[in-house]
Amino acid sequence: MTETHTPVRQIVFDTETTGMNQDAGPHYLGHKLIEIGCVEMIDRKITGKNYHVFIKPDRAVDEEAIEVHGITDEFLVDKPMFHEVIEDFLAFVKGAELIAHNASFDTGFINYELELLGRKDTIEDHCVITDTLQLAREKKSKGEIQGNLNLDALCRFYGIDNSHRTLHGALLDSEILADVYLFMTGGQKALELASGADGDNGGIIRLDSSRRPLKVIRAGADDIERHHKRMELVSDPIWMRE
Repeated sequence: MTETHTPVRQIVFDTETTGMNQDAGPHYLGHKLIEIGCVEMIDRKITGKNYHVFIKPDRAVDEEAIEVHGITDEFLVDKPMFHEVIEDFLAFVKGAELIAHNASFDTGFINYELELLGRKDTIEDHCVITDTLQLAREKKSKGEIQGNLNLDALCRFYGIDNSHRTLHGALLDSEILADVYLFMTGGQKALELASGADGDNGGIIRLDSSRRPLKVIRAGADDIERHHKRMELVSDPIWMRE
């Protein structure tokens, strides 16, 4: 009897908010979500299917937060409010493993917004939550990771190019975190095809789609003739002759 494979669906997830006061929990101080970004993976492969939305809060964005993510009140003025996007978001993530870095921060905001709507469900009722910060802490305790455990530091450790990340953004950070998660859980430090034996120089480099095409140098007639002669020697080696 042939076993059927059930695809594993994972959603890498990040949010941006109106405030960043970590001490007392920002959502308990009345801060709100302003951006949600999700990247879908199926069987550890990024599918290209994303969920991304900006959200209009019912309060101003703190200046300190704007310095981090660059999202202003003026930009958000015509965006939908949370109650207008929540069903689409839950439909996208439902039943998946939801992966976030410092997950309690992001899920705390989602649950706070759900509570404000008078709902009794939480994001944990819809998804299994995985915290890559906790995974990183476990790896560091075993000596498998060194240094800081924020997203930028993990990119440096795994050789992932995030030079295009000048400001935080929920979708961009989710894309970067997806790469980090695959390295953290894949048993290798960096891509080894482009590196030395220790893999220190490898990494994921996202190429610009507008880059100039590679120059192709084709073999000339002399090159082809020398190639054919070499192949004749290989196919009829002298040590095989009687």
